[in-house]
Amino acid sequence: MKIFSFIMKKTLFLIFIVLCLVNGGFAQERFTVQNAKSSDKIPFKFINNLVIIPVEVNGVELSFLLDTGVSKPIIFNFLNVSDTLKIKDTETIFLRGLGEGEPVEALKSRNNVFKIGDAVKFKQDLFAVFDANLNFGPRLGVPVHGILGFDLFRDLIVEINYSNKYIKLTEPSVFRYKDCKKCERFNLEFYNNKPYISAQIKIDTKNIPVKLLIDSGGSDALWLFEDDALGITTKRKYFEDFLGHGLSGSVYGKRSIIKELRLKSFVLKEANVAFPDSSSISFARKFKGRNGSLAGNILKRFNVIFDYQNAIITLKKNSHFKEEFNYNKAGIELAHNGVRVVRQKDFISTYDNYRTTSENGNANRSGTRIIFNPSYKMTLAPAYSIVELRKDSPAAKAGLKVGDIVLSINGKSTHTLTLQQMILMFYGDIGKRIKLKVERRGELIQNGVVLAFNFRLEDVFNEKSLND
Repeated sequence: MKIFSFIMKKTLFLIFIVLCLVNGGFAQERFTVQNAKSSDKIPFKFINNLVIIPVEVNGVELSFLLDTGVSKPIIFNFLNVSDTLKIKDTETIFLRGLGEGEPVEALKSRNNVFKIGDAVKFKQDLFAVFDANLNFGPRLGVPVHGILGFDLFRDLIVEINYSNKYIKLTEPSVFRYKDCKKCERFNLEFYNNKPYISAQIKIDTKNIPVKLLIDSGGSDALWLFEDDALGITTKRKYFEDFLGHGLSGSVYGKRSIIKELRLKSFVLKEANVAFPDSSSISFARKFKGRNGSLAGNILKRFNVIFDYQNAIITLKKNSHFKEEFNYNKAGIELAHNGVRVVRQKDFISTYDNYRTTSENGNANRSGTRIIFNPSYKMTLAPAYSIVELRKDSPAAKAGLKVGDIVLSINGKSTHTLTLQQMILMFYGDIGKRIKLKVERRGELIQNGVVLAFNFRLEDVFNEKSLND
């Protein structure tokens, strides 16, 4: 009996070791939340309708765009961070995305360690892009080192709380749905590891069912692919515009408004819509059932629960739901473009002992006073330049040009503002006056010249329409 007991104990011990190794090996292959609650909250930056989260890659702290529209993590500015990240096990590949350009060269790297809050994955594939021009940071005004999507959403329940600006990562085995009468739940369909949702749009008087990619990495509200047979066309007023920047270059198209977007009981009226040029989306249209994308300016109006394992998404209206849809009425896109020298006033303080006397000559009061002497110092500040200028826009008609470095907007020096604060001014009320001071350089202007411009924001939809 003692021998039998010993054998049983040894067998159970070996089984325990094997299970630990199996579970440990499985944990290496997926994101796991390594704390007692099996759940963690991570605050994010919310910029231009995009979610920017902190991600630690191979021990290096970086910032990533949380993007449901990508399959594997992609790191930009690879040449600047490659030595620090110690990327290994690589092979050269080419990636294709939105835009009219050619595929971009990248390295596929295996066995990288990713950490997001308490969620860790020890064997993560990533793509490192060589092209230094492929960088979203300058257009957002904050560093963005990469984008992350499917792998995180596949492994964990991901809640995006847009109203309080945090994501919550939870192990599926411990996640429990709460009763929510004000929520709507939708089935997801996947194609190439990307999630799609069914919705309904109304263009003029026609209700049209559509299948949309859920694209948290897009800052617009809604993209639709024109289709005459379905009635998805720009029959309403529109204007031509820059829509965004993809892996394969810039994307252009038409901006307009649709009567409504319906997500079951949730109805968004007069929603912004963009119709990208067909040449920019040829790769995206490989999925024949896709009619467009549902992006950040829609998603931010809900608190969202992504449950990829059960192919479910849950939406709950938040405080952003009733915000009016708006658009850039100036026609300017700005981006961070290096630094410039700024002359700033600097006060130097000195101390002075003083003594006052009364009229009869007796001492009255004494002490020390501080005297501030103004002086000036030269400092380096971010430079912001015009990178896109819409044709026939108020800014273009005023004489501004791509490449102009903006020094001030409405009397406020740009180095005292964030990029988002500046861009927000271009979304102001119709008729608002915008005054810009810019530095213009060129072959005939070696040291640059400072020019002043002013214009008023216009309602573009009242000026242009399609010809019947």
